[in-house]
Order: sequence, then C-alpha cells, then structure tokens
Amino acid sequence: MLKKRIIPCLDIKDGATVKGINFEDLKNAGDPVELAKKYEQEGADELVFLDITATIENRKTFVELVKEIAKELSIPFTVGGGISSVEDVRKLLEAGADKISINSSAVKNPALISDLAKEFGSQCVVVAIDTKQVGDKDLVHIKGGREATALATIEWAKEAASLGAGEILLTSMDGDGTKNGFDLRITKLVSDNITIPVIASGGAGKVDDFVQVFNETKATGGLAASIFHFNEIGIQDLKQQLKTQKIEVR
Repeated sequence: MLKKRIIPCLDIKDGATVKGINFEDLKNAGDPVELAKKYEQEGADELVFLDITATIENRKTFVELVKEIAKELSIPFTVGGGISSVEDVRKLLEAGADKISINSSAVKNPALISDLAKEFGSQCVVVAIDTKQVGDKDLVHIKGGREATALATIEWAKEAASLGAGEILLTSMDGDGTKNGFDLRITKLVSDNITIPVIASGGAGKVDDFVQVFNETKATGGLAASIFHFNEIGIQDLKQQLKTQKIEVR
C-alpha cells in the first residue's frame, strides 16, 4: 500500500498566495517563496502551486516565480495554471517543476493528456478536477470553478486515467475552504473506480479529517491550504498524529 502524502497547496493570484471559500472571497495568505521554504522545513511530502487566474486571464503561468520556489525545494513540486501545450510543460519542467497539473485545457482538449504522457511520462501528468454537486450529479467545472461543464466527474476521471494521467487532484468545490472535512463521498467514488493515485482536496479543517479520508477512501494524498497557511495545524504534528492512528505516512 502506498504511504499517504501530506501536500500543502499554494493558490497564486497576482504573484501572492491567496485562499478563499468555495473558490470565492480570496484573501492574501503570504509570500509563496517563504511559504514553500516553511513547508519544506516542516516535512511536507510534496508542494502544489496553482496559478488560479492564469486560464481566465488567458496568460501563461508565472515561470519566474516557479523558478524562485523550485530553488527552495527538494520535495516533488507540481505546477498548474495556464498550461495548454507540450511546450508550456517543457518550460515549467526546465524552471524546476517535477510535475504539472492541467484542468481546463485537458477538458477542452483531452488529447493533451496523452501527448504530455507520451512526451514526459505519466508520472509527470496530474489532471486536476474541480467538482461540484449540481442536483444529483457531480459535474466537472473549469476556469477556476467559474464554468460548469456537462462532464460527469467519475466519467472524466476514468477517461483522464485511460489517456495517461499519472494521478488525479480531486477538489470538491463544495468543501473548498469550509474546513468541514474532505468530501468523502466523491473522493471514495473516484478513488474506488480508477487505479491511479487520487489526491483529496477541499475542506480539510482538522486532523480527524485526514484520518477519515485516508481510512474511508483510497486517496493516497491529502491536500490543504488554509490550515497550513494560517498555522492552524503543523505538518509534523499532523503526520505524528496520523502515525498514532496507524496510518502510514511518508
């Protein structure tokens, strides 16, 4: 069984780290380079950087900022936002990213997943899925959650995996920033039906939320932002408490 990973996430807007609730009401959460250094020192297993307005502003990810952060890290570093081509990915990998995350561009052009997997390997390709419950359906949203699609979340996760994605970053828009716990239902549904790793995201507010998501679903990673940015839970303390619950962490 894969050991579980604790993954802080830096949502970037205008070069600063921000965090909101349900993808709205964004607040400044600090300098991304300083936060990256802090998480490295505290024992984070990986770091995710998401340029959350690159797609809607129709621009590429801040490559210089990616370089600055990468200099401070020895842990795996995933970068997402504004990526739409093989060449975009090449530039980010050259800047120091270990993996890239694609969302809107993959929905619009699913062949991009297989193109990137062929060029760089599946281990490099993370497909991020922003999911929201609409009526009795779980639907994929794009453009930073601003636009709903007709894609069913579970079917899109299966297709992404079949096209060569190395893992799925599954964010519950309903849970995002609420600190009410991970969305166990959709996380279990997706992780039970694909064989590639699933990172649970959206809603973490306390240690028990990580215990639940790792015990009750097949998610192999737990991603959070607010609780780490605002020092509500320390990463070392979280990992120690997970070990006391007999959950194997890196």
